[in-house]
Order: sequence, then structure tokens, then C-alpha cells
Amino acid sequence: MIKLLVAEDQALVRGAISTLLQLEPEIDVVAQAEDGQVALQQLQQQTVDLVLTDIEMPNMTGLELIEVIKQRYPDTRTAIMTTFSRAGYIRRAIEAGVDGFILKEALSDYLIDAIKKIMQGQKLIDPELAMSALGDSDPLSDKERKILRHAGEGLKNRDIAAKMFLSEGTVRNYLSEAISKLNASNRIDAARIAQQKGWL
Repeated sequence: MIKLLVAEDQALVRGAISTLLQLEPEIDVVAQAEDGQVALQQLQQQTVDLVLTDIEMPNMTGLELIEVIKQRYPDTRTAIMTTFSRAGYIRRAIEAGVDGFILKEALSDYLIDAIKKIMQGQKLIDPELAMSALGDSDPLSDKERKILRHAGEGLKNRDIAAKMFLSEGTVRNYLSEAISKLNASNRIDAARIAQQKGWL
């Protein structure tokens, strides 16, 4: 029996995927989470064979979740299921050690088959997606990425500083560095560019 955790911020989608997978005799959805932080709390409470996660979620993204899982729970397999096939996302997921990358428009049979193959030790990343990931490389540091994400959400420097336990000056420096690296005209433009590339 494959014990599965589904992390997805949209409740309807999360419920639908979980119900669908629960119909498969070999799969047991033992936990659901609306973001990466909740998923980590669930992982502390029970054994999970595979985490199926979305990318864009509040508080902690699917990519950040996978990075933590690979450090803390190296035996737990991970798969991303998303509508976004952005090169930056795929590249970061591969670098984080993801075991599978499945697009949400895939058929349910493909998803179930993919989960079984991943549990057998196969890496499942569509060749076209993998090729597109070899494109642009992400120039942003982890801190720049987080600060830019907050800036893109409309937070002021002082709010970002408080959230990340940094000084306003440090936040300003990170933002100007990110703007410069992306050849952007301002912070909103930088956040937009990074978002389109899949780097946030």
C-alpha cells in the first residue's frame, strides 16, 4: 500500500485528487495539506511514502517543501503536480531531487501509473519539460527570491524586513541586487520577470 500525502492550496482540487487516488486499491491518501508548512507538520506525525505537491502555495511553496523533505526525510519520494511547465520551476525541482513532475492536465490513469513507477524507483520527468529546464539559469539567491516574492505581493520594505527578520537596509540591498540581475526597471518589474521565468 502506497501511503500518500497531497499538498495543494485549492481545497476543491485537493479534495478531487485525493478522492480520485483513494479509489485506487494500492494507494491510501493518509494526509492532505493546504501548504508546505502544514505538509511538514503532517510528515512529523506519520510515515508517508510519497508527497504529491503543487508548486504555488502560500507560506511554503512546493519547491521549498521538496528541498526540506530531501534533507529531513530522504526515503520519502516526491512528485510535483502543476499546471505550470515553466523552465525555472522544473530546473529547481530537478535540482531539489524531485522524483516526478506531472502536469495537472494529465489523465488520471497516467497519474496513478506515474505514482506506481516513482515508488518503484523511476524518475518521471517528461523529456520535453526536462529539455526546457536546461534553458535560462536562475541568477537569484534564496533570500533574493523570497524578498522578491514578498515585494511582488505588494509588501513594503519594512513589512518584508519584519517577516524575514532582516533590517530594512538589508532588504533594500537584496531588492536592488535582484533588480540589477534581472535587468528590471523596478521591484514589481523584477518580480514579474522572475515569476514568468518560474524563479519565484
